[in-house]
Amino acid sequence: MKQHIKIFIGAAMVCLPLAAVSATIEKDTLKTDKIPVAFKEIAKSDILSGVQVLDYKNLTEKNYNTYSLDNMQGYVSGYNGNSPWASGDCLVLVDGVPRNADTVLPTEIDKITFLNSAASVALYGSRAAKGVILITTKTGQEGELRINARGNYGIGVAKSYPKYLGSAEYMTLYNEARANDGLSQLYSDDEIYNYSTGSNPYRYPNVDFYSSDYIRKYYMGGNGNIDITGGGRLARFYANINYSRTGDVFKFGEAKHNYNDRLAFRGNINLQVNDWISAFVHTNVSFYTSHNANSSYGTYWNAASTMRPNRVSPLIPISYIEQNDPTSLTLINNSQNIIDGKYFLGGTQIDQGNIFADYYAAGKNKYTSRQFQFDTGFNMDMDRFVKGLSFQTQFAVDYNTSYNTSYNNSYAVFAPTWANYNGQDVIASLTKYNVDKKSGIQNIGGSYNKQTILYSAQFNYHTTIADLHNVSAMIIGNGYQQTYAGEYHRISNVNLGFEAAYNYANRYYLQFDAAEVHSAKLAPGHRNAFSPSLTLGWKMKNESWLKNSDIVDDLTLSASLSELNTDLDISSYYLYEANYNQSDGAWWGWKDGVAAHSTQSKRGVNEDLTFIKRKEFSATLQTSLLHHLLELNGSFFINVMDGGLINASTLYPDYFSLGWPSSSFVPYVNYNKDLRKGFDFGMKANKSFGDVELSLGVNGTYYTTRATKRDENYEYSYLNRQGRPLDAIFGLKSAGFYKDEADIASSPKSQFGDVKPGDIKYVDQNGDNKIDANDEVYLGKGGWYGSPFTLGINFTAKWRGFTFFALGTGGYGAKSLKSSSYYWVYGDRKYSEIVRDRWTPATAETAIYPRLTTQTSDNNFRSSDFWLYSTNRFDLSKVQLTYDFPKSIFRDSFVRGLQVYANGCDLLTLSGERKTLEMNVGYAPQYRTYNVGVYVNF
Repeated sequence: MKQHIKIFIGAAMVCLPLAAVSATIEKDTLKTDKIPVAFKEIAKSDILSGVQVLDYKNLTEKNYNTYSLDNMQGYVSGYNGNSPWASGDCLVLVDGVPRNADTVLPTEIDKITFLNSAASVALYGSRAAKGVILITTKTGQEGELRINARGNYGIGVAKSYPKYLGSAEYMTLYNEARANDGLSQLYSDDEIYNYSTGSNPYRYPNVDFYSSDYIRKYYMGGNGNIDITGGGRLARFYANINYSRTGDVFKFGEAKHNYNDRLAFRGNINLQVNDWISAFVHTNVSFYTSHNANSSYGTYWNAASTMRPNRVSPLIPISYIEQNDPTSLTLINNSQNIIDGKYFLGGTQIDQGNIFADYYAAGKNKYTSRQFQFDTGFNMDMDRFVKGLSFQTQFAVDYNTSYNTSYNNSYAVFAPTWANYNGQDVIASLTKYNVDKKSGIQNIGGSYNKQTILYSAQFNYHTTIADLHNVSAMIIGNGYQQTYAGEYHRISNVNLGFEAAYNYANRYYLQFDAAEVHSAKLAPGHRNAFSPSLTLGWKMKNESWLKNSDIVDDLTLSASLSELNTDLDISSYYLYEANYNQSDGAWWGWKDGVAAHSTQSKRGVNEDLTFIKRKEFSATLQTSLLHHLLELNGSFFINVMDGGLINASTLYPDYFSLGWPSSSFVPYVNYNKDLRKGFDFGMKANKSFGDVELSLGVNGTYYTTRATKRDENYEYSYLNRQGRPLDAIFGLKSAGFYKDEADIASSPKSQFGDVKPGDIKYVDQNGDNKIDANDEVYLGKGGWYGSPFTLGINFTAKWRGFTFFALGTGGYGAKSLKSSSYYWVYGDRKYSEIVRDRWTPATAETAIYPRLTTQTSDNNFRSSDFWLYSTNRFDLSKVQLTYDFPKSIFRDSFVRGLQVYANGCDLLTLSGERKTLEMNVGYAPQYRTYNVGVYVNF
């Protein structure tokens, strides 16, 4: 009966996980635990076809996390930090229900199963075709009541901030940029000098967004967690209560009160109704709020990347106002926003507000999210009717709602007119812009809701004949719908599943999985499809010639061939239908003066539009050697996504479409083909030396992609996307800078506007004596599905009560472009320190940045290898030191155990482009975090 209960729980939790895992389970756990896979639980020794599992509960004992999928590539193979086998949008299931991974806390998780291969996800239907991550939460343990409590406190320190020029240097270089464009200076030498001295930062502002005036050195956060478990043979329960709160780095205005907090409750109950029926109930409720200062200028970090340092002084002392100016003093005395009793809000006619003034006076906002999750089910052992038969079912309903409440205030800013009397700067007069207004009305908006409903039912059959022939089967009906606010069509996944499996003496395995999938995105008559998968396995360890080996503990080889049908990449409904509308049709006039808007054809009809197919072959090898001293696994995969939808541009005659009025009879068709292939590997070594226990895990995933079929007709073959990686970056090849006017005259003419000496010069690929889009070539892989090669290394050392844990992750083989506003500086953009290396006639031989300009400079700031850089990196992602106090000291106490720990996250990055990789522009910085915590068992 216990076996059936475990299978039932597995089915409830196994529903849709992700992709691949390495051998990182403790040795004793490997032998006893059942592993959740699609709709069942099986022994690890029976796993086939690229399925891996992580024992998360054991991991948490040495590595405290706050996010469930944090750095999983460091523990498992096949998962590259983005998706399983770089497939893209994978399906995450929590206890068998499609949910976001961040809705479950690490302290609540028992195991995470990664389903990489097509064979391992076939039973889940259309929306699982790109892999599944299955997160299984903890269940109650039979026995006396046990309480575990954890307290954690941490700080976050910014890795890096962008570095921008101060006012005087910015003004000097902006004048240079204007001179480069043939324009006169905007700033006089006297102005620049005054800004450079810093003698009066209120009259001559030099605003540094990252200074200690506005930003703390770190933010603080903490959380507390209590979990309770217990029960008897008939009922067991697990409960978890968690509260966390995280502050912010701002130290001024309403923003200094920014914080996020989350309160969550989870309760899992398992019931043994009688000797042949068991049931479970899982509930989770969470309350999340985020308190922030209002701003109409975006985030502070965005403003920091755009607002030039000399624009405005955010705060100006009242003491600068000329005492014989009663008009100005009256304006200030009537202001509702005097800061610290001595500053008023500065502004100008152009800048009648700014991020600083917003944070002081614009009010506040609270984002509120409430989440309720419920799933229940039961299992019936029908052995009394048909030997080996069982039935199980699950029903789930989730609700998520969110909204914003805010107090929106308006405020006045004051533009000073400065004068100098007897060598002292004074404010001779003030000009007021806008008015102070606090309505006291709470505004509600941004309402959002989401609902998920799931139901599944299945019959399971298992029997053994003559102690040699193991036969099993499953018939499954599974479906869910997700409803989103403001969206008419629900996201749906409905399928029938069937599995038939046979193994001879746990030696030779044969497994057939299939799903009949359905999609309402296709035309009637084309909405169903059959997705089959066949897997063969050979457990060589059970062969007579290897069975008694003292070296090989396990050796299993498996291979799968699958074809899955999916609608994941069908972006919308009714794409098979023709589309007619009047949105931009031409107007026609009649003799009587009546005008009519013509109806245009926007799309042709194609009712034969069908599913996209994932066709895959994969093979997996797993072994354990020398009594689990060394555990190895590896997989090879090759798959094709066949039939990607396109609105064809070259497959139909030109007269099927017109440029104006915009009209087309071209339909969507299944056409594109994408190839993915690669391999993953995992290794774990375990060794004890007296009191010292060592464990080393190494995991890696490598993949390549290729667009094998595309609808294109480029004049030059090097422009073709077909044959290139799916994440191909195309751009121009640079050839230094134009040296002078003679160089420009003798070079191919740029079609991206007028160029001048100091602009980037490009290679004319086709020899037509002009530079345009036809000269773009393949530059590298963008790593859009994760780095082509992902590496993870985890190391554990135990000595008596001490445990040292370290985790490193790496990504290699991808490129990116330095295309943010920090690097592409033109027009009125803020100047970063990168422009110090600009081209000038004096620096022509050493410059590594183009000339400055106040124009758009389409020639310089576009995709090219000039801006290309490698994203290769290796990160020291985690280091934790843990001490478990000897249990003997709690022998006569209600305390059963005590653990203390300290850790650091994202501590070090090794890369030739470290500064680039660690710097965020326009959004919050990356942080290194440091935590201390205590874990108590009662």
